[in-house]
Amino acid sequence: MPSIGIVSPQTMHFAEPLQLQSGASLRDYMLMYETYGTLNEDKSNAVLVCHALNASHHVAGYYADNPKNVGWWDNMVGPGKPLDTDKFFVIGINNLGSCFGSTGPMHINPETGKQYGAAFPVVTVEDWVAAQARLADQLGIQQFAAVMGGSLGGMQALAWSIMYPDRLRHCLVIASTPKLSAQNIAFNDVARTAILTDPDYHGGDFYEHSAVPKNGLKVARMIGHITYLSDDDMAEKFGRKLRDIASSGGDYKFGFGIDFEIESYLRYQGDKFAEYFDANTYLLITKALDYFDPARKFDGDLTKTLAATRAKFFLASFTTDWRFSPERSREIVQALLANRREVTYAEIDAPHGHDAFLLEDARYMNMVRAYYEQVWKETNKEQAA
Repeated sequence: MPSIGIVSPQTMHFAEPLQLQSGASLRDYMLMYETYGTLNEDKSNAVLVCHALNASHHVAGYYADNPKNVGWWDNMVGPGKPLDTDKFFVIGINNLGSCFGSTGPMHINPETGKQYGAAFPVVTVEDWVAAQARLADQLGIQQFAAVMGGSLGGMQALAWSIMYPDRLRHCLVIASTPKLSAQNIAFNDVARTAILTDPDYHGGDFYEHSAVPKNGLKVARMIGHITYLSDDDMAEKFGRKLRDIASSGGDYKFGFGIDFEIESYLRYQGDKFAEYFDANTYLLITKALDYFDPARKFDGDLTKTLAATRAKFFLASFTTDWRFSPERSREIVQALLANRREVTYAEIDAPHGHDAFLLEDARYMNMVRAYYEQVWKETNKEQAA
């Protein structure tokens, strides 16, 4: 299906300080966002899409000056697509602390007149949701037809259902989790350590030194990328293929360079990531992942945590996703059912690991499409009433 076409990012400024969970606050901050489709008269067809770690507000479409820069969920959002912009008004918001337009470490701290750098405060999933709610207020949207996200975006969608239960009718949580496992926190810490120990990091103030901790970012991305793929997917794509069989005579090079195709692929991904992503942003976002644990306030009881929710829920997981495994989605489903919430759950047998939520899988896309068709029918009934 065709893309939504040319889109344009917008910015919204907020002068009033945003109180953060850490006790710090942000004032004079900006949020970058994009919208697709048309908001109906009673503003009942709005859908918020929350982004994952290295994504942004650019959910769908492309830019006039850069047609190759296609939105990260363009296969999901657009005319005739599962989240149909001929029916829904879709909003993508770039999170605070990002490096894609919203106020983050690269921006000027109004208190000092210098770039925030390491002084940018730690932000949480709940802080992002609070900022998103403020933007919705400014757009006059008091209730979303749905809030949707995958991975870290799914955490935000879940947080919306807990923090603002009356402000969304449906909550779509895809390939996500109610909290990170110890293993996941460990992966994030190793990735952060790669950045923190890069000599070019300069304690987070590398901007002043005209430096970029590329080696740290590269290793961090390589570590992360391994966790996004399944063993089966890696085996099918790369196996133990040698990168340059001809020059090596069909044998190993017997050194510490690149022998295998998988090594070449990971280093390419790392190099590419280090060219466009900000190191401080990576630290902030992975720490937000670690801190997310809404059940912590309820002694770990997820059923009590979700007791105040009012939305209807759609959850999807993927069998080979070992980073946010199906078991974690089932925890959420069970807690919701214990609260007698309406829940649709899909567990997709897909080979692509965690990245499956971004890819074109007919079963997955059809499930999301069918769910949004029901959301649309409900929206129309409410309008008629």
